[in-house]
Amino acid sequence: MAELELGWIAERTQGAVVRGDPRLRVRSFSTDSRTIQPEDLFFAVVAARDGHDFVAAAAERGARGAVVSRPVEGLPEGFALIRVDDTARALQALAAAVLRLRLRWIVGITGSVGKTTTKEFTAGLLGLRHSVLKSEGNYNNRLGLALSLLRLESRHSAVVLEMGMSAPGEIRELISIAPPDLAVITNVNPVHLESLRTIDAVADAKWEIIEGLKSHGAAILNGDDAALRRRLRGWNGRAILFGLGQDCDVAARRLDRRGYEGFEFDLCADGRAVRTRLAFLTEAYLSDALAAAAVALAIKIPLDDIASAIGTLRPAPHRGGWKRLGQNVVLIDDSYNSNPKALDEALRGLAGLPAARRVAVLGEMLELGPEETRFHAEAGQTAAETGWNALVAVGPRARSLADAARAAGLPAASVAVFETSEDAAAAVADLVRPGDLVLVKGSRGAKTEIVVDAIERLYKES
Repeated sequence: MAELELGWIAERTQGAVVRGDPRLRVRSFSTDSRTIQPEDLFFAVVAARDGHDFVAAAAERGARGAVVSRPVEGLPEGFALIRVDDTARALQALAAAVLRLRLRWIVGITGSVGKTTTKEFTAGLLGLRHSVLKSEGNYNNRLGLALSLLRLESRHSAVVLEMGMSAPGEIRELISIAPPDLAVITNVNPVHLESLRTIDAVADAKWEIIEGLKSHGAAILNGDDAALRRRLRGWNGRAILFGLGQDCDVAARRLDRRGYEGFEFDLCADGRAVRTRLAFLTEAYLSDALAAAAVALAIKIPLDDIASAIGTLRPAPHRGGWKRLGQNVVLIDDSYNSNPKALDEALRGLAGLPAARRVAVLGEMLELGPEETRFHAEAGQTAAETGWNALVAVGPRARSLADAARAAGLPAASVAVFETSEDAAAAVADLVRPGDLVLVKGSRGAKTEIVVDAIERLYKES
């Protein structure tokens, strides 16, 4: 992005330059002293750890200055300080100020399942006509979104932002920084129930993104989602529905499954249908692609161009991509996260793929509240009933998953339980055989990517 003077930053964050030259310029920003690059401005955010304890480390790594809310001693000569009341809010205020420097399309994306993939797909399709800034990885909270916006450059004409939440009010805070022109809700499903308790509460929290739309904006909603349909009845703004339903504005028709090649389908919008292909293995990604297509159409990208580009879309790391390893082992790496809906779609959608055996390595699902045992048991039952040949359950909560799979008819010898992903990884040679299709999926805290790495080492990519 363009260089910013410290004095300008201090003014926008309601702070003051208390050390150093206000004319000093910076062009990049960080909240993590371990990733500081020379000439960064470090924000000493107070969260699980107090960033003020790491200002000196940031200086040693070459930071040009820091934004602080209390005095910090022992800093080298020439190191600049901006004093503010609250460093996290100052970071947000600066991001909002940078966004106001130039008009550009802002797309906000939230939902229970598929946020990151939809963000990646949307950025890919908008890239047909725009220079796009997207939030990196799952930078979807108040700090991550602000840091993403501070990477804005004059060339960017569209911004695609993932907006996450685990409690009411969090999305409202995000849209106060970046009010969207187009707001996407991918779906509403049982996630974060530890804090939100009910599906209706999840839907209310997600709907905050719609309430924050700009006056000319449009809501882009999953037309197959009952919770979103109910809320839409009480809303008078512009809405674009995507999905498989007959009344969806952007829809997939004549769906043809082609095994490991993915799907072929008609992309339908504005009374036209264009045949295209999506190189993903389950219908969950089809919904994500339709959401991205709806955004692209709203920004006036031609349907034919969108249909051509859909075939080039690829997954983010650890989010459902697959590879064929040695000895004809197929590994589906969906290890980044898991929840009941996404796991159910994966188990059902992948069960029909050809393989000598189908092996599901399933890490525990987190933040599900009082019904976590039921959700895990339902997944185990689904694995058994849809024809998975072997099940590996990882983590204490996953024990009920294994128990339910056995009760539903999966032989006890085909079910293994491990306390940790490290334990499962150590047993990979006994769990995976040549010719197997292996799905690895688990919540972030389960660290099932460790199992992915172990399988890849054992059966090197062919």
